[in-house]
Amino acid sequence: MQSATTKAGVSAKDAWYPASKRDIFILKELVSKDFKLKYRRSALGVVWSVLNPLLMMLVMAAVFGSFMRYNDPTLGNYAVYLILGNTAFQLMNDATSQGMGSIIGASSLLKKVKINRYVFPVEKALFAGVNYLFSLIAIAIVMLVEQVPLGVTALLLPFGILMLLFFSIGLSLLLSALSVFFRDVMHLWSVVLTAWTYATPLFYPFAILPGWMQTLERFNPMYVYVTYVRDVVLYQTVPSVGMHVACVAFAAVSLLLGMVVFKKNQHKFILFI
Repeated sequence: MQSATTKAGVSAKDAWYPASKRDIFILKELVSKDFKLKYRRSALGVVWSVLNPLLMMLVMAAVFGSFMRYNDPTLGNYAVYLILGNTAFQLMNDATSQGMGSIIGASSLLKKVKINRYVFPVEKALFAGVNYLFSLIAIAIVMLVEQVPLGVTALLLPFGILMLLFFSIGLSLLLSALSVFFRDVMHLWSVVLTAWTYATPLFYPFAILPGWMQTLERFNPMYVYVTYVRDVVLYQTVPSVGMHVACVAFAAVSLLLGMVVFKKNQHKFILFI
């Protein structure tokens, strides 16, 4: 009797092999497909990738900058402060939320075609990265309107975003594997993201937190990545060596954990999807 993995067209030997040209081609095609599906029947199309962060920034700036008085001068320009934090956090949010259900969503394909399973959660993270690139236009517009200059330190932005993307890929691999066996993970993760949003200084200043919470923020990966992005773009300062190490460490741990859990359990996916 054939095993479940053999029925699916994927042997144990082929279950996890390095990325090949075929995998890269599949990733490109899937990203392209998701991009087209997202803006299908939309009058403005890709413009929404620019409008969404702008509109969110305007709403949050009105609420927190005026009503709650979070326009602390130490934050620098509050509109830029907001949009830099929100777009960076949204990258992780989109990558993990979409990547989490990627294996389940591709169940019919996995049962018929021999394909590396990791392609699906990785593709969702890459698609979130593509959307982030469009949000850079929104950031540029806000900086232009607010007359915030762009310094040479902005050249370090790709490093911070790349580390954030690796961190998000690791989480996507982990969550996509767990959600195959425990569907409750999908519901729980939405709660975790909500809590994580408020636990990260996205719309409020870090300084208002009590001392013990400021200490805990050092262990919050999204605080590290958001702070890095703001430092190089808004404050035009070069982050410390410790900040660079933290960015790499969080990305490495997330990626390693996600890969280990995914690789260990992927041969059983076919039995549960």
